[in-house]
Amino acid sequence: MSLLMMCGELQEKSRTKPRPEEQTETGVSLRRLIASAFTGLHRKILEQGGEYVLKGGRGSGKSSFVSVELWLTLLRHPNMHAVVLRRVGNTLRSSVFTQLQWAAGALGIEQMCRFTLSPMEAVYEPTGQKILFFGMDDPGKLKSLKVPFGYPGVLWFEELDQFEEEQVRSTEQSVLRGQGPFYCFKSFNPPPLEQHWVNRWTRTPRPGRQVHHSDYTQMPASWLGEKFLDDARFLKQENPRAYRQEYLGIPAGLGDSIFDNIAAEPIKDREIRRFDRIMAGVDWGFYPDPWAFNRIHYDAARQTLYIFCELTCYKTVNRETAQKIKNLGVGPKEQITADSAEPKSVEDYREQGLFCRGAVKGPGSLGYSFHWLQGLRRIVIDPDRCPDTLKEFLEYRYERGKDGKVLPGYPDRNNHHIDAVRYATEPVWGRRGNQ
Repeated sequence: MSLLMMCGELQEKSRTKPRPEEQTETGVSLRRLIASAFTGLHRKILEQGGEYVLKGGRGSGKSSFVSVELWLTLLRHPNMHAVVLRRVGNTLRSSVFTQLQWAAGALGIEQMCRFTLSPMEAVYEPTGQKILFFGMDDPGKLKSLKVPFGYPGVLWFEELDQFEEEQVRSTEQSVLRGQGPFYCFKSFNPPPLEQHWVNRWTRTPRPGRQVHHSDYTQMPASWLGEKFLDDARFLKQENPRAYRQEYLGIPAGLGDSIFDNIAAEPIKDREIRRFDRIMAGVDWGFYPDPWAFNRIHYDAARQTLYIFCELTCYKTVNRETAQKIKNLGVGPKEQITADSAEPKSVEDYREQGLFCRGAVKGPGSLGYSFHWLQGLRRIVIDPDRCPDTLKEFLEYRYERGKDGKVLPGYPDRNNHHIDAVRYATEPVWGRRGNQ
């Protein structure tokens, strides 16, 4: 039996079997690809089109499930194409593009698929159906969307919380047009704030909308690996609130405090000498805003950031702050990432013999850098070496509206060392998400 025929019969068989057990012609069982937590949702998708919202924490299987269902949906509807979206285009290749390559291989159809990067698309060659990939930071490309035949019938918003609500609404209206049927998948990790638009939106019932929540405890342990499970257990013990947010996908309700993973602990000289991943960042300032500098070490295995050095200056020119940095022992090979809003200042540091580069401030970078910092197990700040930095992190709070509710977003005040730390860590978080 071909995969296409199998998909056509799946609805009828699902009425009599508690879980899908059909196999592709290559012997791949759908049960091995679709976790039992998604069985009910899988059957819904077989029955009808609609809006399918999948939320959950790390390892919850939602992206893998959507990638499999997207292919199966196209195979059931040979006149249909798919559009896959992320907020920022340069994150597509390392996320959804790779995920759909995996799904094609897992379904045994990779030999019938052609994946290209320019343009970024996947083509199912027996029918010519396409999966098209777009970033919302280049809306012009999406507006010029064309398919060779049929219509775009599948839409996938990955990391929905990174989009603006209006972006989602207008994209659906422009892409999903015609007779249908239509399938709109939306996957995301719930952000911490209950008042974030995507958390409010999922609580609002709507005809045709299916909301599904999963977490890693519902996935087969063999899919996750012992390292993942050990990390989850450790965070559950060390920081229960962060565990609920990251691994269970439950908005943690941070209240006013933006960072709840701060540890004020002395960092000894002998520890610093063992640090092997030291990075530095600069937030430019003069007066009344200060110039801020930080050196940090990131321990990836422990998901812990150590902040062990700071400098804070007012009314100090670049030549003098550069010298202060060199006096700390920062050599010409240690990278300093600085605010790119002042390219002349970056060039001044280079002329002073420092290895300085401007931060990449692309769409979504601010939000992603904060999410990354908030998701760390611990941010250890030496209170004696870095008092200004510690004060900023502890006192940095969300704003509240007139109704007293916490507002989404990150206030742009009293965050100079926080920004320096964000810039310093860009080589880490910038490879994992938005830039």
